Amino acid sequence: MKSEIFEKAQIIIQNRRRNAVTESERRTDEINNKIPQIKVINDTIFNTGQEAVKIIFSEKNKDVQQKKIEQLKRDNLEAQAFSRQLLVNNGYPADYLDIHYTCTKCNDTGYYDNNMCECFTRLCGKLEADEINRHSQLELSSFDTFDLSYYSGSDYFNMKRCFEYLKQYAENFTPRSNSLLIFGNTGLGKTHLSLAVANKALEKGYSVVYDSAINILKEMEKEHFSREHTSEMSDLVMETDLLILDDLGTEHTTQFYSSTIYNIINTRLNRKKPTIISTNLDYKGICGRYEARVASRLTTMYVNMNFVGSDVRLQKKDAKTSRY
Repeated sequence: MKSEIFEKAQIIIQNRRRNAVTESERRTDEINNKIPQIKVINDTIFNTGQEAVKIIFSEKNKDVQQKKIEQLKRDNLEAQAFSRQLLVNNGYPADYLDIHYTCTKCNDTGYYDNNMCECFTRLCGKLEADEINRHSQLELSSFDTFDLSYYSGSDYFNMKRCFEYLKQYAENFTPRSNSLLIFGNTGLGKTHLSLAVANKALEKGYSVVYDSAINILKEMEKEHFSREHTSEMSDLVMETDLLILDDLGTEHTTQFYSSTIYNIINTRLNRKKPTIISTNLDYKGICGRYEARVASRLTTMYVNMNFVGSDVRLQKKDAKTSRY
């Protein structure tokens, strides 16, 4: 992991915790002014720690000491319950005075049980993915800008089904969604709708890595054969919530690329992480270009979607030319 990514993630986590504490303090001041009785109760709860210390040092009989501390705990719990009930009676949620952390597992510290928390690793992955996607055209594609009027006849109905499926897929996307293979000739909207899904996943806060298959494979090859033998891109490709490989089949046929493509597909399937692959190859082309174990996984373990019609880019160009 790049040090700048790690440091940026730490700053974000620290700000989350600081904001949560600040907001809790603001709500506490609000309630102390509006419901003074709660302030008295909470001050009493706050002082129970000092009371426990007094019991430990003043009471020599261990059994009596234990009974007094247990009673103190019960009184504390009753006071907390009464405070929460007063909040509800006054129109507030029972947990209004609690600190609401973004991650309830690590309380926005970034670490849980002496290990890096999942929220921290997810954040680092998202920041790394954002860095990769910085120069892509993610912002240019959405479901709203996809125009079905460029398709006609049976092609229209087929593409309408594909569009509606992908839109629903995006709305319900989770890191356990199905993997998709989108194939068809060039200019039919494969990249556009893949990026529309990516935008929705990003809106939900998931990490997304999008790039052409050849670019990702080149980066992984560069890492593999470098002196440092780093694995940042490889780790990100395997761990990101959604991986989108565009234009599979345009890469050169090499032993490294072939084994890497298999490794990406197989590893992410085993980890139940969704991948969207687009290609201009049809079934025959996929089976002819890739070894059986790759073709089999793509055609049987991915949801297959066949895009059909006439090249939309050419239609737009012809329409623009005819206006002059």
